[in-house]
Amino acid sequence: MEKRDVDAVSRLEEETFSMPWSREAFLEMITKKDAAYYVAESAEEIVGGCGVLMVAGEGNITNVAVKASARNQGIGTKLLRYMIGEGERNGLNAFTLEVRVSNAAAIHVYEKLGFRSEGIRPNFYEKPAEDAVIMWKR
Repeated sequence: MEKRDVDAVSRLEEETFSMPWSREAFLEMITKKDAAYYVAESAEEIVGGCGVLMVAGEGNITNVAVKASARNQGIGTKLLRYMIGEGERNGLNAFTLEVRVSNAAAIHVYEKLGFRSEGIRPNFYEKPAEDAVIMWKR
């Protein structure tokens, strides 16, 4: 993600999540040395994005978003594969994320990429309130 992408990424976040990140949070991702945010484009439009925070050799995947009209085309999977590959090239040896327990489609994608459930984080999400599955790829 580059600075010119932030407005489009912010809109995508607002369309996708009930508690979206702010524009300022995405601007901060650009400047942090221990963070990366990747975008997918189609016809010069941002249709997906995902971010990772890097801490002590591990990657905490912050969010994965794909535009509703571009879902079921493998965009999220491609973004995650790319991000994991870049992370591994930069010394990350494990990745973790939280996902809504009701988000079967996302859980399926994560499992396909080698993530496994390692617990539940009660009441992690708001709007609506819901538990999160804690997943790891080691």
